[in-house]
Order: sequence, then structure tokens, then C-alpha cells
Amino acid sequence: MSPTIPSVLSAACLLLFPCSGTAQELKIVSSLPRTGNANGQTTSMVNGIRMAIEEVGGHVDGYTILYEDMDDASPQRGNWDPMIEASNAEKAAANPLVVAYIGTFNSGAAKISMPILNKAGLAMVSPANTYPGLTKPGLGEKNEPKAYRPTGTINYFRIVPTDDLQGAVAADWAKELGAKKVFVLNDRELYGVGIANVFVASCAKLGIKVLGNEGVDTKAPNYRSLVTKIKALGADLVYYGGTTQNNAGQIAKDLRGGGVRVPFMVPDGCFEEAFIEAAGAENLNDTTYITFGGLPADQLTGKGAQFAKSYMEKFGTEPEAYAVYGYEAASVVLDALKRAKSKDRSGVLAALKETRDFHGAIGSWSFDENGDTTNRTMSGQTVRDGEFVFVKALGAESPKDSTNSEPKIDPLNSTKGS
Repeated sequence: MSPTIPSVLSAACLLLFPCSGTAQELKIVSSLPRTGNANGQTTSMVNGIRMAIEEVGGHVDGYTILYEDMDDASPQRGNWDPMIEASNAEKAAANPLVVAYIGTFNSGAAKISMPILNKAGLAMVSPANTYPGLTKPGLGEKNEPKAYRPTGTINYFRIVPTDDLQGAVAADWAKELGAKKVFVLNDRELYGVGIANVFVASCAKLGIKVLGNEGVDTKAPNYRSLVTKIKALGADLVYYGGTTQNNAGQIAKDLRGGGVRVPFMVPDGCFEEAFIEAAGAENLNDTTYITFGGLPADQLTGKGAQFAKSYMEKFGTEPEAYAVYGYEAASVVLDALKRAKSKDRSGVLAALKETRDFHGAIGSWSFDENGDTTNRTMSGQTVRDGEFVFVKALGAESPKDSTNSEPKIDPLNSTKGS
């Protein structure tokens, strides 16, 4: 039986412009690792996304905003899974109601979904990816970022500063702490290797000797032999390019258990409560330094401070580091939807590209020509009494004033947490 003219028109309408039944609906999806020990961080991010949608009453210009929380991790891996991430992207691309894809958490996962979503003309906004090659020509592999843009257009945006910035300020901080010889580890993944390499290159420019840059087996039960090597070489700071999910806690345990009492520095992939739980506070207190591409919740001002307060009131706990970025990602998508000339994928994508001076929870910022944020705020944290404590703003473009002072310790000779 051949379709009637009205049914054909209805199908075309759904594909090009969501106009379903009694109520017009649009959908935002997120793809984040919800299985495994990243769950605490990503739950906080999903809470932030939901808060942004609730703030507009779940509606924009007469459209009901639906939201789907997708998991890109598998129980077998306990972390993000390439096959699941690809499936999530394909599912979102095939649903004409979906106008924005918030994700991913891991930069490696982004490499999987970016070309799929690019072909579908679907906007992708990451609250956490920091690998430079996803957007910046010359800072990744030869085919990056072109490989992720098969249509030749930009549909990927992110609201966090990239690792070429974070790795550099980490090296600056290491020098401030008095480091002269560092040993660098990485988790062999895109994010970890990338930021470790930037840290190594930055140390070389600063005159800090790099004793080694080794990839680790993230499933190993312990790293005692590696710790013995680090101790014998006389490193006065150890840097790990990696995430909590890739055994950062075990590395911290083995360093302290093996008598290596020098500072242990990690990037934002470890800036979550799960890292403290995995390592044990006694192995981190006052000897561990964490960099983050932004400011922690208790340092946010204006709209950011209001977000942190509302989050506490709603969920009864402080937001994890990336909660505000989940909120900000959803907020900028909703703002683009309000400004869009057409309430469909192409309209939202065009409006996102035109985002300028967005006044959000993390300050006022814009998207540049690569889809990157113009925000350059960085911060440094330590662990004290089993909790993250803000130390200072990092980088020349970061705010300088803080109500917290740097830890009053001798970072290269401390015996605390051993």
C-alpha cells in the first residue's frame, strides 16, 4: 500500500522540523560513563544538566525539552566503551528530535562519536574533553581535527580549557614547588598521554629534568617495581597523566608505601572524590597537587555561586568539580535554542557557533573559531584532612585573588601522608 500525501508530508516534517502530535518536543541527550567509579562525577554532571533544564521550566518557546541520560561505559571495562559510545552517537543521530548531544567525558570517547554526529549535523557540546587535537590544528595527530569533521563544518564545542594550557600551568606549578627532577607516568590513553606530553615539553622549557615518561598498565594490581625505579632515580616530584578510573589511586598508594614522599601531581581527571577514596586520604594529605581547568564550586562567584548553593539545597551535597560544567553545557545549548532562527539541528548549531559573551556559571566566555571556549581560568588544589582544598589560581590569565592561602608545608620534604 502506497503512503498517502499527508503521511509523506508528516514524515518529512518530522525529519526536518520536529512537529509531533499534540505537543512539540525537542530532545537533549548526554553520553557519559555512568557505570564504574566515574559515576560519582557524572551523576553530579547529570544533576547539573537537569538543573539547567528545570530553570527554564522544561520548555523553550513552546517546545517541551526532553532529556535522556545515556551511559557510554560497560560493566566489563568499568569505564567508557568504544562500542557503546558509537552506539549512543548513532542512536542520537537517528532520532530527529535530538538537537544537542552533551558529551563526552573522556577525550578518547569523543574521537568515536564526533564524526558520527558531524555527518548528522548534530551539535555536540563537551563539558569535560581537554585533548587539544579534537579542535586545534597542529596540536594533535596530522589528520586532527579534520578527521572528526567529515562534512567540513564544525559541530563540536567544549567549555573547558584544553590540555595544552593545563599541562603548561602544571609544569609552572611544579617549578614553584621546587621540583628539579620529575618522573612522569601516563595511562596510555588519549587524554593521559596528551597531557603528560605537554607537561614533559613544558618542563624542558623551564629547565626541569624529566627522568622518564612511562605508560602504565592501568589494570595492574600494584606498581611497586616502578616505584623502586622512581625512588632510585631521585625524582623530587611525580606526575601522572591519567584519570581516577585508570588506577591513579593505586599509584598514590604504592608511591607512599614504597617510601616516595615527594609531591604527587595529577590533572583534572583525578579531581573527584573517587580519587581520594581509591588512594586513601593518608596517602594524599598535603603531598598531592591537582590541576583543574576552571575553579572548584566553593570558589565560584555570581551565577556560579548561586548554582553551588542551589545544588547543595537540592541534593544535600557539594557538587563534584564538573557538575557546573554539565550545567553550563546544558545552559548554553538552551540559550542557543532560544536564539535559534529555526528550532531544529541546523538552527541550534548555527546559534551555538554565534555564542559570544555568554554570561554563565563559570563567568563570561565565548566559543572561538575552533569551537573552543575563550575561558582560560585554571586552578590548583591539594588534599587536606581527606578533602580537596583550593590552593591558588594558576596561569597568567587566571584570577589572582583568593581567600585561601597556599599550604604551609615543605612540599619536597614532607613526611605527611606516608
